[in-house]
Amino acid sequence: MKTTATVLAVLILAMVVPGQQNETPADHHATLNQRGDQVMGFSHEKTTHHFLLYNDGGAIEVLADDPKDTDSRDMIRMHLSHIAKMFAAGDFKAPMLIHDTNPPGVPTMIALRDQIHYQFQAKDAGGKVTIQTANAEALTAIHQFLRFQIAEHQTGDPAAISGSASNR
Repeated sequence: MKTTATVLAVLILAMVVPGQQNETPADHHATLNQRGDQVMGFSHEKTTHHFLLYNDGGAIEVLADDPKDTDSRDMIRMHLSHIAKMFAAGDFKAPMLIHDTNPPGVPTMIALRDQIHYQFQAKDAGGKVTIQTANAEALTAIHQFLRFQIAEHQTGDPAAISGSASNR
């Protein structure tokens, strides 16, 4: 009898306590941004993210909205240069912490990390990580990962593949 009561209490609590199952899309996005601000070290409200898909990989680009916001620019550069090194080592803890889930494509990107090249590049208002591969399986995983980022961060970036990372 105690077991049934405990299970019933847990089920009722799960229905009442806010969490992912009761989260509205707006709540989810706000929570995502809050976790992202903590993990990345800069504000989503002061920056713009872009996730781009190329026929040989893709890119993650973050720019400070105000060109005079050197604090955000510097934090973006530090974060993205760190991300390029982490991803190259197969460490995807940052996206897991931000999204509270393992993004699609990550297990394959970890398994095929020696087939993927990550390069950080400073930009005037922030930075960019170019992701490149010649491996078809890794390419599919990269595109899954980047499309997930586009949807989660609501960037409005096209999910279509455009151009080449080697030409960027």
